[in-house]
Amino acid sequence: MKDRIRALLDKNRSRALSTHHIIRKLDLQSRKQLDAMESALHKLVKDGDAEMTRNGQFRTRLKAEIIEGRVDFVNSRYAFIISPDTQQDAMVNANRLKNALDGDIVKVQLYGGAKDPDKRPEGEVIEIVKRGRTQYVGRIQLSKGFAFVIADSRKMHFDIFVKPNDLLTAQDNDKVMVEITQWPDRNRNPEGKVVRVLGPAGENNAEIHSIMAEFDLPFEFPKGVESQARRIKDDITEEEIGRRRDFRHITTFTIDPFDAKDFDDAISLQLLENGNYEVGIHIADVSHYVKPGTMLDKEAIERATSVYLVDRTIPMLPERLSNELCSLRPQEEKLCFSAVFELDKEAVVVNEWFGRTVIYSDRRFTYEEAQERIETLQGDFAREMIILNTLALKLKADRFARGAINFETVEVKFKLDEDGRPLAVIPKVRKDSHKLVEEFMLLANKRVAEWVYKQGKKGRGEYKSPTYVYRIHDSPNPEKLEGFSAFAKKFGHQLNTEEDAVSNSLNKLMLAIQGRPEQNVLETLAIRSMAKAKYSTEPEGHFGLAFEHYTHFTSPIRRYPDVMVHRLLQHYLDGGKSAEQDKYQKLCEHSSDREKRAADAERASIKYKQVEFMKLQDPETIWDGLVSGVTEWGVYVEIVETRCEGMARLADLKDDYYEYDDQNYRIVGKSNKKMITLGDKVKVKVSNTDIDRRTIDLELIEF
Repeated sequence: MKDRIRALLDKNRSRALSTHHIIRKLDLQSRKQLDAMESALHKLVKDGDAEMTRNGQFRTRLKAEIIEGRVDFVNSRYAFIISPDTQQDAMVNANRLKNALDGDIVKVQLYGGAKDPDKRPEGEVIEIVKRGRTQYVGRIQLSKGFAFVIADSRKMHFDIFVKPNDLLTAQDNDKVMVEITQWPDRNRNPEGKVVRVLGPAGENNAEIHSIMAEFDLPFEFPKGVESQARRIKDDITEEEIGRRRDFRHITTFTIDPFDAKDFDDAISLQLLENGNYEVGIHIADVSHYVKPGTMLDKEAIERATSVYLVDRTIPMLPERLSNELCSLRPQEEKLCFSAVFELDKEAVVVNEWFGRTVIYSDRRFTYEEAQERIETLQGDFAREMIILNTLALKLKADRFARGAINFETVEVKFKLDEDGRPLAVIPKVRKDSHKLVEEFMLLANKRVAEWVYKQGKKGRGEYKSPTYVYRIHDSPNPEKLEGFSAFAKKFGHQLNTEEDAVSNSLNKLMLAIQGRPEQNVLETLAIRSMAKAKYSTEPEGHFGLAFEHYTHFTSPIRRYPDVMVHRLLQHYLDGGKSAEQDKYQKLCEHSSDREKRAADAERASIKYKQVEFMKLQDPETIWDGLVSGVTEWGVYVEIVETRCEGMARLADLKDDYYEYDDQNYRIVGKSNKKMITLGDKVKVKVSNTDIDRRTIDLELIEF
């Protein structure tokens, strides 16, 4: 009887069972069996194998197996706890979360036997160690005497109760930022107060401000930071020029998007007497103006990166620096940190020099103007542009020959009216003028990293390089790569996943799918199979670029790691000793986290505009689509014309009951055996758009 009851309790370890439930489940009928049950329960409790709850129910005793992890609140019924202490994420029912929210760090007590590697562990939260966030963005609904905020986040499953005195100036249906103040004991809904009114829901500024608040992006610079930036003098003294290499007499220009406001890189070119070319990559010398320990520096560290939303930029540095002092504007003398290369006609580096410079940009080119000179061979500086493009093409060919991967994903931009409404979705087209700039930036980043690495010393049989900030990119996860290979095969494409053949094989695949219907799906999945690039002080390589050492030297106006790279490079050029690794590693990790936040916010703003754009279209329009994702709850479809993605729910398919086949990325009709597979061409209609949740619901018309 003990074994039977123990087995029953273990099977139901996420809840307590009453004696009535035990009797029914074990089909106990005789008085002898009931007496045995009572005795067995007493023995199980006494031996510590079971415990009795306050209301007289029984459950397996929770063992002292405690893990700490982050809450991933996937739906309103349960959450997963992501922890390094378990092979699989632990599952916790919503009623055992102890009011923990998505992103919180918690301690979880696992149920007995939960560390079996073949079973998903389960448990309950016993302590909230740290709140992931206390502020949420959402739409407020006013009622008589109270209000609720319905959070935009799909992982916030509670409406937040707000008292009338805590509304600020919020009106019904406004977007607001609300701060949780308490969790009442008997009420599932948290209480909060409105701390910022963002504006009427659906209005562009309110929605963009909602995204900024959701990702905790700053709305303005602190007054002290702005004041410090304004006090920086803009004159360049002869004394300062004397400390720098002078490039003011050498042909120099910038190439940027037509709407760019900050120009943080310029390229110079001169023909040397020996027939070689001297190419200078000149980068705004932010570290000259932003000194360590200042308010400017601390704010730049905190932001770590500029964020580019669809209708605005949230800069890392105040406008005084980003758009004025450090912007390499034409016909102005500017202070730079430069990487200067002597290249032969095959684009092989013969000599290199790194250091501080002063430049004078002769011309500001847009990408379109530069492309016109490359294509027509006409216009001012056409000869220089063609020489640079020829060298860039050779640098690119050499890079791919060494194993770099050619990912050319399609990005979109929006044509907005004066109120921010999207009038059109436009795919970004990358031409030679874009790639010209990119190749020389890659060259500078690579050679700077290599130079610093080589300043190290040998000792005790190993090579120790000085502390530096690298941009590293690990090899892809073999399992993900195998999965991607299997999927590509369904379209008739082969991928060699052997370590020394992956790069070359991926490039052939990317070339083969250009212009084909499956291009975007395969490019997206290929990128998902790759590791994420990040900043680190470890001198590891960059798989995607096939560089042994790589850094970010070329954008200090918008990336704090580049500022660190400039400071450290000058330190080593001056013969300084290796910097403190722990300090820079922490800054690298912070910068990587901030970079992810920026990317997530940028994606959210794009998704918002895509949803808004589709909302403005004729609801009866039938769109061509491509299946971009298949899950147990629905089919994701990318609309080919607009690059907007929506979801058709399986529950809405009325012709059959469809089951999810996760091994083959498809759903299959139980009776009709119809299949919908990743990459399939379909026709869809938009059935609903939700700007708050940034989702598009689709109806499958033809598949």
